[in-house]
Amino acid sequence: MKKIIETVASEISGVLGQIDENEAAQLGNELENAKRIFIAGTGRSGLVGKVFAMRLMHSGYSVYVVGETITPSIETGDLLLAISGSGSTGSLVQYAKTAKKIDAKVALVTTNKESVIGELSDCVITIPAATKKRLPSEPDTIQPLGSQFDQSAHLLLDAIIVYLQQLHPEGKSHSSLNQKHANLE
Repeated sequence: MKKIIETVASEISGVLGQIDENEAAQLGNELENAKRIFIAGTGRSGLVGKVFAMRLMHSGYSVYVVGETITPSIETGDLLLAISGSGSTGSLVQYAKTAKKIDAKVALVTTNKESVIGELSDCVITIPAATKKRLPSEPDTIQPLGSQFDQSAHLLLDAIIVYLQQLHPEGKSHSSLNQKHANLE
């Protein structure tokens, strides 16, 4: 078991070591400048998006998860962040097209910068990880399906939270974030 844990950790470290820090900083800046943030993803990538949305909320951002009953209409000045390994998930393509029609910005976390959503995006972070498609260009992994991508996306987005907290440390202490943590649990 120890060898499996070390291999998974090594895989993720290797992938994250290849992230373009300028792409990551650009996403941080887009998030910072957005009027409101809308997060979209399907499957496990959608769950990673919900985790990121929670941290953005704790950090004081106006954020919504696409598909939830309380999510309002996206508008000009807002940002849609799509998380899609392939960058071509059908529902996410439609969300990106809708966002662009009303002049909202689109950002994408993906393995495929040249994807349909990538072409529509104002900001793309490429994560050089394995997806469920196991394309020849993707790295080897012992993990099933898109686990390597999803785990890498989760850690990358957590790093962007730290970046945002460092941009504006006021009101972003552990205790101030903890005050926004759910208390109806």
